[in-house]
Amino acid sequence: MPPAMTDLLDLWVEPGLDGDDQVTVDFLLPTGVYIKMDVSRQSSLQCIKQMLWKQAQGYPLFTLLGEMDSHIFECVNQAAVHEELEDESRRLCDVRPFLPVLRLIARNCGRAERLLDSKIGVLIGKGLHELDALQDQEVKDFRSKMQRISEENMQCVHMMSWGEWLQSCFSPQIEAGPVNGYCDGSEGEVKIIMHYSESRYRPTCTVNFYQSCTVAELMEQALRKWLTTHGSEEDEGCLGDYVLRVSAKLEFLFGDHPLHHYRYIRSCLLAQEVPHLTLVHCSVVKAMFEREICTIGGVLAWKASNLPLPLPPKKRGLTVSVFSDVHSQFKITLVKGIKVNAEETVQVRAGLFHGTELLGKVAVSSESSGRSEHVWNKALEFDLSICDIPRMSRLCFAIYAVMDKVKKQKSTKSVQMNKHQTIRKSGKLLYPIAWVNTMVFDYRGQMKTGDITLHTWSSFPDELEEMLNPIGTIQTNPYRENATALHVRFPEYSPQPVVFPPFDKILEKAAEIAGASDTLSMGRGGKKFYVELKEIMERDPLSQLCENEKDLIWTLRYDCRENFPQSLPKLLLSVKWSKHEDMAQLQALLQIWPKLSPRDALELLDFNYPDQYVREYAVNCLQDMSDEELSQYLLQLVQVLRYEPYYDCALTRFLLRRAQANRKIGHFLFWHLRSEMHMPAVCVQFALILEAYCRCSVPHIEVLKKQVEALSKLKAVNELIKLGTIKTKKMKEAQLKDAMMKCLRQTGFIETLSDLHSPNSFPISLGLCLSLSVERCRYMDSKMKPLWIVYNNKLLVGDTMGIIFKNGDDLRQDMLTLQILRLMDILWKEANLDLRIVPYGCLATGDRTGLIEVVSYSETIANIQKNSSNMAAAAAFNKDALLNWLKDKNPGDALEKAIEEFTLSCAGYCVATYVLGIGDRHSDNIMVRSTGQLFHIDFGHILGNFKSKFGIKRERVPFILTHDFIHVIQQGKTGNTEKFGSFRQNCEDAYLILRKNGNLFITLFALMLTAGLPELTSVKDIQYLKDSLALGKTDEDALKQFRQKFDEALRESWTTKVNWMAHNDWRVGELS
Repeated sequence: MPPAMTDLLDLWVEPGLDGDDQVTVDFLLPTGVYIKMDVSRQSSLQCIKQMLWKQAQGYPLFTLLGEMDSHIFECVNQAAVHEELEDESRRLCDVRPFLPVLRLIARNCGRAERLLDSKIGVLIGKGLHELDALQDQEVKDFRSKMQRISEENMQCVHMMSWGEWLQSCFSPQIEAGPVNGYCDGSEGEVKIIMHYSESRYRPTCTVNFYQSCTVAELMEQALRKWLTTHGSEEDEGCLGDYVLRVSAKLEFLFGDHPLHHYRYIRSCLLAQEVPHLTLVHCSVVKAMFEREICTIGGVLAWKASNLPLPLPPKKRGLTVSVFSDVHSQFKITLVKGIKVNAEETVQVRAGLFHGTELLGKVAVSSESSGRSEHVWNKALEFDLSICDIPRMSRLCFAIYAVMDKVKKQKSTKSVQMNKHQTIRKSGKLLYPIAWVNTMVFDYRGQMKTGDITLHTWSSFPDELEEMLNPIGTIQTNPYRENATALHVRFPEYSPQPVVFPPFDKILEKAAEIAGASDTLSMGRGGKKFYVELKEIMERDPLSQLCENEKDLIWTLRYDCRENFPQSLPKLLLSVKWSKHEDMAQLQALLQIWPKLSPRDALELLDFNYPDQYVREYAVNCLQDMSDEELSQYLLQLVQVLRYEPYYDCALTRFLLRRAQANRKIGHFLFWHLRSEMHMPAVCVQFALILEAYCRCSVPHIEVLKKQVEALSKLKAVNELIKLGTIKTKKMKEAQLKDAMMKCLRQTGFIETLSDLHSPNSFPISLGLCLSLSVERCRYMDSKMKPLWIVYNNKLLVGDTMGIIFKNGDDLRQDMLTLQILRLMDILWKEANLDLRIVPYGCLATGDRTGLIEVVSYSETIANIQKNSSNMAAAAAFNKDALLNWLKDKNPGDALEKAIEEFTLSCAGYCVATYVLGIGDRHSDNIMVRSTGQLFHIDFGHILGNFKSKFGIKRERVPFILTHDFIHVIQQGKTGNTEKFGSFRQNCEDAYLILRKNGNLFITLFALMLTAGLPELTSVKDIQYLKDSLALGKTDEDALKQFRQKFDEALRESWTTKVNWMAHNDWRVGELS
């Protein structure tokens, strides 16, 4: 790891403080000549090289350099890795060398390919030469396959028409169903503002349209109005000459859907905003298309001219099948452990796992004494035959320090051991030191042989299986210098490689078993068994199955297929994977199993179901997902890539295929992967997938590259603010604000932050019709000094849009919570209940960095209350403040609609925050839009992890429902029981809808268990969802439980007010 950066930050952002744009750089030439030169931080590498070349003419040996274009710069980057700077259009301030030293080196041949490799390396945060240096055959094979697939994909795109390309890259977001509060038929005329991109002066006109009309009908009406008011006969063109785009956003509307089914139109109607659309001439879109096709054509051309020599066909040697030719017991030799960080005696435990199922007994080594190196050189035997080891089984190791109980108080050399609970075994205390996992079969299905060194991990999860960590990664620790290393030896069971049989041989085995067995053994159960089976199958995913229930499910597996196909996960948990006969029969049954819905199939991607063919079946079920539905679950699908033991798998290929076919999916796939590149357990796997995506979506590289550069700029500004705060604690806020303004006004910052497609899931794409409003940008007062970045909308004078950039806060938990809120909104709407949820955009973009959407025209409850009272303490108890604020924002007849919006959204968030156990609910993280929509922000505490002080819980209510909220719901009338009754009914309906989808919520949280979120580390955390949704109870009992919670929230709302008063006082103290 590189040393901490402090003064080096000044090197690249110092102009923000003193205005000096120059930096002194040391240049090392291939001739051995050293040149020191001042250059502008904003200069491109090409410009710097030209200046250097001119300067070098006055130094010895200049003639030996040759042509300028035959050289490139090399530097040591921020990751302390040598990087060749092929892309010379980059600015020096964007390259950000670790030290201001550039070395000039000779450029190798194949410049176009090297330039693309360099761009991809910079984009994904890991140089491709680092992947080359791994010398891993699996990595090589995966990259080779993906390159071939990327070329095939690019060939397909190259053959597309511009219309097919537009639909592939910029397909509109569709959301069917009626719009709450608006007519869903020929009634309900709404106005729209139409912009014309053809015109020099960007005129607009207002068009009235019916929600049921189509895009083509709207365009025809808009063109007719344009020609009537502005056009001439020669301007007249056919309808096919234009496409319709959302203004200030790179989203096009096309297709035969009614207008109110387009998400943008729908959101405008619900927010009582006028939609803005732009008629764009097809020539503009065709120009975009031709630029991308030209880029793809260039890549295909140099690939065609540099075809690699064909490799000789691989000779298939003789192999031995584990099914028929090997009958030995599985064993390994534990050779030694080095750098073991413990002074006590040490013991190693090893177990074979298939998912979380232990296959046989755990093997335990003898105890070994020593300082750092422990030698065993002994065999560890397992009570499992080679023929019964599943294809996806993993061998899990854990190293423990062994102590007598009387020595418990003595400290060990390892401080980290004390962080974990001790384990008592046979009258001794065991402290976990390190763990590591490895697969028994390699990616080709060949059983491992020979000596292997496994570099271990020292951080243990909260839950262990038999004192082992099977859910942990099978990658070894890349930071080998200080990691404990375990040396093991896999024996050779045969002169030929031992392989797992191919799929056709597995089916042959199943047919052989079926032919030899009595067909009655596959018989059907009677009515009694049907009732019992139904009860088992209706349990939630967290419910455990006893052995008798597993036997029943396996015996009646054909009944399960016919009557409970969605119960496939429970059948898979009932299979004895340690018997290859049962495994073969399961695979045969899977071939005739009905296809599951995508939502049901998600559970099969959990760690509990590691079988390769089961996961392929699950991915096949996901093929039916629309792009919108896939986007909804993309966060989980990226996380479960961690469960894939091999780089080339069905899920990886599925995600890459869908990402290449839809630019929006590709965009978010890129950022979900890129944001975790700092994690050593997944950095290689995610880098390979990112490289594969970039190679099959070359035109997208420039868009993503600009986003990465923009985030780097924002991070530099944030670090500048933090540094200024640390160095000069008494520094006035105005001085820091001035330094920030100077940074943002630099040419490099303006150019990078303009014409930018926002990485976030905002309803805008920054830059198309937006410009950075430097004067309105600021930093916020919280500890990490988030940046508040504001853009002006060029189409709508006075309209602004904003984002918050955070550096130092982990946004992944917020991102997960907002995703679940978005899903709840979808489920409610599917049941014709629109509760006006505001799941604003939030995206983690790196290690504790990310972006948050600013919801326009909104205010916190705290500020609304504060502005209504001169005293912070009294403000929290002013029940009229919120209603008066809504009256001020919605005069006249608009108030009734605003109160309805408040009532619906309040019901949605009451239920959502209760079900998800969202804590830390104070008046600064509950907001209200001027239209009346209430929404929550800042989800640092979920799943019942409520804050406490001095051991006393600060939050004593299941959800926030204060009397000022009720005052608004009742329209300021104390006796308005009808409105309150309607609100309560909405809460109960919403709760029951979520209950029906309880298994889906449990599955989505379970798929995130290895993400490393602070409050989602074990199955115990997910138990909160099961309890809050009352899964396992009848609807009547569950509703009774919810009503009790509702009454409790109402009864104890005064405690919320006391907490808010204390929060307001603390806030005033912080700001003073």
